[in-house]
Amino acid sequence: MLGRIRLVQLLLLAWLVLPVAAAAPPEERLLVLAAASLTNALNDIGLAYTRASGQPVKFSFAASSALARQLEAGAHADLFISADTDWMDYLQRRSLIDSSTRRDIAGGQLVLIAPATSKVQLRIGPGFGLASALGSGRLAMADPDSVPAGRYGREALTSLRVWPGVAHRVARAENVRAALELVARGEAPLGIVYRTDALVETRVRIVDAFPPGSHAPIVYPAAMTSVAGAGARRFLDYLSSSAAQNILRQYGFVAVQPAPTGS
Repeated sequence: MLGRIRLVQLLLLAWLVLPVAAAAPPEERLLVLAAASLTNALNDIGLAYTRASGQPVKFSFAASSALARQLEAGAHADLFISADTDWMDYLQRRSLIDSSTRRDIAGGQLVLIAPATSKVQLRIGPGFGLASALGSGRLAMADPDSVPAGRYGREALTSLRVWPGVAHRVARAENVRAALELVARGEAPLGIVYRTDALVETRVRIVDAFPPGSHAPIVYPAAMTSVAGAGARRFLDYLSSSAAQNILRQYGFVAVQPAPTGS
């Protein structure tokens, strides 16, 4: 009798332990450092990827320059997505990314914005009246000395011969979303942001778009870092899939490469 009780106890213990031993380990969470202008699109892409793969993704959004400096200082992350090629090149020269994984995932457009209630009308072209339109206000833009959106903006204004007239009237923001917020709150009468930023903020309106030839092409390169975890490549590949590219297009980003068939 005691033997039978002992056998039942052992079988019960095995039944309790086996499911735990056989359970698959949970996927480690990926950490992606990404340009602030990608916030809305990447949050949606991350949710879609997690639903499809079971792997959670965490994003840290800021200016590309700030994120690149964090990686240089030793911050651990799996992927880096920049708003220009310069900061990706910066990390590549320092062997902080896996250059073999580098790819462009999206493109963008630069626009001039005003508060939604503003009556300002401007047509962007050589010598256009930006300084006069500012009145006594300032031009909100990301820092033109370091942040990609600010660099594109300064390049465009320089090529259109209006930068000297407004350079001393720039409200320098730490990233493009901060510049957007200055205009949205009415603290700046005009600002320069990406079209994608303007489309997600109802408190601003697009005054006009900058001609593509006035600045370098806006591209968003992505790459795995040199310390990326095992699941990083799957998410990087997902960014080029039709599902992710559709989300990017919904937010106004421009395709820079065809999405892989069947993704």
